[in-house]
Amino acid sequence: MTDWGLVATVKAAPEKVRAFAAHHLSLGAAHLWLCFDDPDDPAFAALDHPRITRIRCDAAHWTALGGRPDRHQNRQARNAQWVYRQCRHGWLGHIDVDEFLWPDRPVSGILDSLPAFQVFCRLEPHEAMHDPALPDDIFTARLFRAPLKILFAHLREPVLGRFATLLPEGMLSHSAGKVFFRTGVPGLSPRLHGAFVRGHRLPGPPFEPGLPLLHFHAQDRQGWLAALPFRLTHGAYQYHPELQAFLTAATPAEVSAFYEETQILTEPKIAMLRSENRLVSADLHLRRAVSAAFPVH
Repeated sequence: MTDWGLVATVKAAPEKVRAFAAHHLSLGAAHLWLCFDDPDDPAFAALDHPRITRIRCDAAHWTALGGRPDRHQNRQARNAQWVYRQCRHGWLGHIDVDEFLWPDRPVSGILDSLPAFQVFCRLEPHEAMHDPALPDDIFTARLFRAPLKILFAHLREPVLGRFATLLPEGMLSHSAGKVFFRTGVPGLSPRLHGAFVRGHRLPGPPFEPGLPLLHFHAQDRQGWLAALPFRLTHGAYQYHPELQAFLTAATPAEVSAFYEETQILTEPKIAMLRSENRLVSADLHLRRAVSAAFPVH
């Protein structure tokens, strides 16, 4: 079967980076490339593993890559392009440290099933929902909501309530998904959500069934609140003017009401989403995966 690897530019607590790595090693990743955006990141020492290459994104690294981009999205893309050129596995995926593959069969089998002319595979994002009743599992969620675009637009108001117009695709973060790239394609240049070949953007195939991407974007209420100022000015929300304007001007009570309505699922909402295949249920058992991949000696 085709082997595959992942590249991620990471900046997170050591246990979160270990959870990301352990989960994907358990799925059969042949190799992981972890590019530490902070070259002095304490997580670097916690990721010693024979199937992981750790890269400190220091001055020498960026000099070799033509200079350090100011925007973190561009640093992610530059690192992915660099790893793609050296990857000798059949496919390379590019995702973030808070994103987790959840395949319905071995990833290698899914990639093997793609036609030879298909040079990338798109992963549909599913946002983790907040559930304070769950025991801590590093990244903690059990229900993951898919985008509510086009055929599913009728679900937005019942699911998102009075905030539906602020989330026209039913997502707080990206709805474009992430990508696996077939390696060895001349002129291919990976990006965050797609690819270019010799300067021309490739049209994307549909999302690959059976390979959803679970995105832990806002399931941690306090973590989401802490990240909100950055996301409003430098992250995903700056590209959604209505959402950005609302959250920037909102009082703490209004922000709380927004979170309660859009990030917590009631039983009727769960039933509605399940009936239209817009909800994934998953128990990742991340602490168990970490113990298996990084045993304490």
